[in-house]
Amino acid sequence: MTHQPTEPVARRRVFYIPGYDPHPARRYRELYRVEGRKQAGISGYRLEQKPEPGDTSWKVRARIDGHQTITRMTVLVWNDLVLKSMRQSIGRTYLQLARTAWIYLSTGTLRRLSWLNKGPVLAALYPVLMLLGQLVLAVLGASLLANLVVSLLGSAGRAIFSLVGLSPGIVGTITSAAMFWAIFLPVTIMALRWFKSKDHKTFAYYLMHDFAYSASKRGAYPDELEARIHEFRHRIEAAMREDIDEVLIVGHSSGAQIAVSVAADLLRLTEGRQGGPALSLMTLGQVIPMMSFLPDAKRLRRDLRLLAASREITWLDVSAPGDGCCFALTDPVAVSGVAPEQGQRWPLIMSAAFSNTLSEGTKAALRHRYFRLHFQYLCAFDYPNEYDYFRITAGPKTLAARLSGLRSSVSRIDVVASRFTSMMR
Repeated sequence: MTHQPTEPVARRRVFYIPGYDPHPARRYRELYRVEGRKQAGISGYRLEQKPEPGDTSWKVRARIDGHQTITRMTVLVWNDLVLKSMRQSIGRTYLQLARTAWIYLSTGTLRRLSWLNKGPVLAALYPVLMLLGQLVLAVLGASLLANLVVSLLGSAGRAIFSLVGLSPGIVGTITSAAMFWAIFLPVTIMALRWFKSKDHKTFAYYLMHDFAYSASKRGAYPDELEARIHEFRHRIEAAMREDIDEVLIVGHSSGAQIAVSVAADLLRLTEGRQGGPALSLMTLGQVIPMMSFLPDAKRLRRDLRLLAASREITWLDVSAPGDGCCFALTDPVAVSGVAPEQGQRWPLIMSAAFSNTLSEGTKAALRHRYFRLHFQYLCAFDYPNEYDYFRITAGPKTLAARLSGLRSSVSRIDVVASRFTSMMR
């Protein structure tokens, strides 16, 4: 059983789990440094960041509300698995598209997800439509070009045959067909490769690989990710034995479901333990239903149910209606159909309320920058409300103390929407 310290937090460990992101951990270290400095200037507190050996950890010394807190931040990396899953040929990507679309459509999952928020469903449809559109453009463009060349060369060939008094006949037909395919196939491939080279602007391949990875085992974790989850659990369990006041696990985007399973495994591992730091979980911009609604997500649904009623953890879920890449204000336990009949305690659903917490200038700068908005939870707010990423991760209060007296948003979505509710035994 973990304790909830009544004294201000002096030392804390934070473990951050990114979403499906091929970038290395230093991206998050630098983001914390830059945005933490901004938030400290806006809110009137002090943050000092010092890197540690390697790229995955850094130390933060904060003075907030008259108290000093030392926090060690660690990124739990799985970007190597992301990079591996993204190394797909164009052909294999289109096969992934077909398979993933079939899984979500044939199981009824896509239809049920649309009952919740339209944003993530549109985000899921976007790479499908974009990739199919690219394929149609490539085929049409190559076909037009090949037909034009064949027509021009065919006219010249017929003129030559006419001069010598011969008819092209079957030879001309075979030659024309050969020329068509000799032009059509290379041009189509070149066009598709060009589209892929621009994916840093369209994100069609990236999103397709993301959704395909989550659905690759119909909701179960891929074996290599399951092994990584076990590794994360043991690293955090070791931190629970340190002389600290709080261990905070943060999961962002598709890292939220990983954080849920890590936290659930940790509770099973430490069941019955006396003392130790407070254990907290914070999920940001989560897309948990994209996975928990799939037929074989039995492990994830079991983990959600365990956390929902636990007295040994504090769980805050933060999202914003302005973030079209997440299931905003959605209770992932309830909508997945695994909430206990009585005694559900978590998660507490909080809105980051971009419309109220960001200035008009900031909102204008972020307009149509959907991915940047999806990362706003890790950034500075012009007018922060109860949610302040840097106060939570580096301030003197545990997550439980910060949430004391707060209730979930009145706009919380808790309707049971998943067709599949069975859990791993």
